[in-house]
Amino acid sequence: QMPVMDGFQATEHIRVKLNLRMPIIALTAKVFQEDQEQCAAAGMNDFVAKPVEIKILKQMLLKWGRKGDL
Repeated sequence: QMPVMDGFQATEHIRVKLNLRMPIIALTAKVFQEDQEQCAAAGMNDFVAKPVEIKILKQMLLKWGRKGDL
């Protein structure tokens, strides 16, 4: 729920219009399986639930930071 576009629209813009493959990690308070599936279907690579735990965020950054562009 960002002011100009939501995360799904931003992901579509990055993937389709800009044709970029860098990792996109959803950061959201929506934590149900269907929410995770919606993020994946939109082209996001992974998912971090709010409230964010620093340990989880660090693991996610290490996981995807090593992969570079997909």
